[in-house]
Amino acid sequence: MKSFGSDNHSGVHPDILKAIATANVEHDLAYGDDKVTARLQQLFKQLFGEQAVAIPVFNGTGANVVCLQAMTRPHHGIICAETAHINVDECGAPENYTGCKLLTVPTADGKLTPDIVKKHFGAFGVQHHSQPKVISISQTTELGTLYMPAEIKALANLAHAHDMYLHIDGSRLSNAAAALNIPFRAFTTDCGVDAFSFGGTKCGLLMGEVVVLLRPELSRDALYIRKQAMQLYSKMRFMSAQFEAFLANDLWETLASHGNRMAALLGGELAKLPNVKLAYPVQANGVFVAMPRKVIDALLKEYFFYVWNEERNEIRLMCSFDTTEEDIRNFLATAKKVTSDG
Repeated sequence: MKSFGSDNHSGVHPDILKAIATANVEHDLAYGDDKVTARLQQLFKQLFGEQAVAIPVFNGTGANVVCLQAMTRPHHGIICAETAHINVDECGAPENYTGCKLLTVPTADGKLTPDIVKKHFGAFGVQHHSQPKVISISQTTELGTLYMPAEIKALANLAHAHDMYLHIDGSRLSNAAAALNIPFRAFTTDCGVDAFSFGGTKCGLLMGEVVVLLRPELSRDALYIRKQAMQLYSKMRFMSAQFEAFLANDLWETLASHGNRMAALLGGELAKLPNVKLAYPVQANGVFVAMPRKVIDALLKEYFFYVWNEERNEIRLMCSFDTTEEDIRNFLATAKKVTSDG
């Protein structure tokens, strides 16, 4: 039985496992001084510009912490959506490690805009308030929605006009690039983003993310921050080898596009059922849908997924690189049966 609970529930793509095995044939230096990680640095410079510094870490929370620590001091504030992963699902790690206050704003679709971000700008210059220093967004958002490049650029311009930085939580950055059908740098480097995480675990990797810093001042202390945050992997060649394979021959696009297509199929068919309504547009690999509670309970007997909003009876269904059309058809058949029975 395939899970629709999270793209973290998926397996590891065979090409990724092969890359790990290939890196396992001999000894090499540790802590990022190996040949594979050196190649990875050059690969990320090709993708994001010569100024890009790539720092592999264990996981998404670690990536966000390292990024945000590099951009802040403890008296700063980090503006994010109420639904942001750094606010909801990281057990206070960003606040614990940065010392900063998260300044949240409600959103209709998980996306920040310049207008709603400005509600926190009244704190500038007031010694009693945390000073806004970072605008943090997720691409894709926690509600499965996408930022267009122009929207990201507007936030970057606003941040820079106030001596702030723009950060992207990119745990699903590949799904976003595949959905937008544009190069990664078209909505990062070219839009003025200062730092972001490049995720892989949710899209076929065994483990790991890469912190990407695009400002020289941010990379100055980043290696020490990574070590202190317990994100420095000794046998880093095995992590770097995964990303090298992920980016080779556009494997990332193949895997991310497949997950996106499965979500589009699932969302489109679910929306045809009676008393079932999409909560947000299906723009990448996540489907958020509202349905009667008795239908949800019946589906939960057969499938694992999360009830995302209990009050509105919204569930989240995530598709992955290894979700098949058969998985979708079986889920839809069950959904049709329980809705007709109800």
